[in-house]
Amino acid sequence: MARDTCLARVTAGVAVGGAIGGAVGAVYGTYEAVRYKVPGLLKIRYIGQTTLGSAAIFGLFLGAGSLIHCGKSY
Repeated sequence: MARDTCLARVTAGVAVGGAIGGAVGAVYGTYEAVRYKVPGLLKIRYIGQTTLGSAAIFGLFLGAGSLIHCGKSY
């Protein structure tokens, strides 16, 4: 199998980072919503915002790390 292209590595990094960040964000958002007693349906909105924000940030960082790592050959 040929070596992956840089774009494929960065895309995979963003996807994995988004998945991990989303999972962590969902757990953390649920914890925070219960802890601060967010009322009613606002809990769903709060958890969603936390999940998407965490997924975006972690995906961005893991994609950037993959891009930096892509140029190195070992």
